[in-house]
Amino acid sequence: MVTEARQALKELLPYGVLATKKWLASQGISTHALDNAVKSETLLPMASGVYTQYTRNIRWEGVVASLQRMQDMPVHVGGLSALELAGFAQYLSLSSHRCVRLYSPAKLPGWLGRLGLSDTFKWHGTKTLWPKMLMLNDKYVKEHQWEEGLPSVLFSCPEKAILEVLAGVPGSVSFEHADELMQGLVNLSPRKLDALLDACRNIKAKRLFFWLAQRQNYPWFKKLDRSKYDLGSGKRVIAKGGKLDKEYLITVPSSM
Repeated sequence: MVTEARQALKELLPYGVLATKKWLASQGISTHALDNAVKSETLLPMASGVYTQYTRNIRWEGVVASLQRMQDMPVHVGGLSALELAGFAQYLSLSSHRCVRLYSPAKLPGWLGRLGLSDTFKWHGTKTLWPKMLMLNDKYVKEHQWEEGLPSVLFSCPEKAILEVLAGVPGSVSFEHADELMQGLVNLSPRKLDALLDACRNIKAKRLFFWLAQRQNYPWFKKLDRSKYDLGSGKRVIAKGGKLDKEYLITVPSSM
């Protein structure tokens, strides 16, 4: 019986990933077997009720891949973090510690902040940004295969990620940074953008998207008919003390 439990744990917890006690129990591992595994150091505690095997040196990808397979609701790496994974790191600020931005309609578990990793995780709720059905649609996510044979990390495609970034302007992302990011998005898919703009619930993000995209005037921008999308009504103050753009009715920095 002990051998069977160890074999099951080996399959459920390969090198570099982690799991909660609750999830392991849902996979058929008994409390008795878990307790024995901890006592024999087959399981290594990372936080209360959270375990790994083989090493405590867990990478952020392992945490996210584990989270994505355990959560009932979708969790994606999104926004700035997704653009970095898509190859736009040259437009992102460099830091010795990575902040991984996670987007989900559900609250992320408290243990995520108790793992003691050098990297941190920032939660972004999606209820006022994306419908649940869009979050479940795999057309708008890509896979980051960080380690052969291990679960991949799901992250937002660039078309989805830029709208997630713009929802955070100017609080967590400046106008200038958003403009730099848009300059790099030369080859977006008009078809994906059409579906995402139609589904997006954040009026500010959509107006900002059109305002910034119009500055670049890429070929994909010319294929979008903005009259198809709900851009709301009335003026929106985004940049305090800025100038009103009369076309999109948003305030933007005077310098831009």
